Amino acid sequence: MRSFIVLLCLVPTLLLAQQSKLETQLKQAIKDKKAEIGIAVIINGKDTVTVNNDIHYPLMSVFKFHQALALADYMGKKKQSLDTRLPIKKSDLKPDTYSPLRDKYPQGGIEMSIADLLRYTLQQSDNNACDILFNYQGGPEAVNRYIHSLGVRECAIVGTETAMHKDLNLCYQNWTTPLAAAELLEIFRKKPLFAKVYKDFIYQTMVECQTGQDRLVAPLLDKKVTVGHKTGTGDRNAKGQQIGCNDIGFVLLPDGRIYSIAVFVKDSEENSQANSKTIADISRIVYEYVIQH
Repeated sequence: MRSFIVLLCLVPTLLLAQQSKLETQLKQAIKDKKAEIGIAVIINGKDTVTVNNDIHYPLMSVFKFHQALALADYMGKKKQSLDTRLPIKKSDLKPDTYSPLRDKYPQGGIEMSIADLLRYTLQQSDNNACDILFNYQGGPEAVNRYIHSLGVRECAIVGTETAMHKDLNLCYQNWTTPLAAAELLEIFRKKPLFAKVYKDFIYQTMVECQTGQDRLVAPLLDKKVTVGHKTGTGDRNAKGQQIGCNDIGFVLLPDGRIYSIAVFVKDSEENSQANSKTIADISRIVYEYVIQH
């Protein structure tokens, strides 16, 4: 009995030592990078590791995940279906931004379901679709209020995609800490925030995400795991640095274990491919740690 009690007392110490090992590996992976890099990992809902979490990182298109959650809450209160159709005018389809939606329907003059617009935002990171949904749900301020209402306060959403493209400095005002992003993923998965039909749709749409296959997903493609994620990619600032290269997601292992991971690369002097590889390397380190412990 005495040995059992001693063992129980040792468990927290062993866990802390293991988490410290992961933190050391992550710091080693980013030490020579010409960028500010923040990481947060939450394993099985409790074991948490962060690196450089005291910095505000530009969300870039990661905020489309935040937007989707606020949208689901808004639709639930309005008792509206994902099949609800919204008009899309030519003036909604801004020319100087990333938009597969505009490329497919350059003249506008159509209607599209909210489900399809969410597929454009969450799977293809379409900027025009994002702003169409912002107009429908009350703008960035409404999204910001909703996310803060969930207890996730270390973030701010103040500008649309159009506004960020007009003023690159606004990208820095749409910010988060890595841990806040990872916590939001946890809340989404574990809490009944809104009707199951909305939750299941967002979950599956993230699993089918088509952007950033060279980031979090890259080292996991042959591992028989389920990955849902949302990327964010920024332009170059006046110094020639990439403002943001990000990916956040959840990873479900075959044995039922799950972890949330958020990686943000800020003001990088590296090229885009190198930034994506850094995220992929971090993803590999975390995956290998989880399966070994």
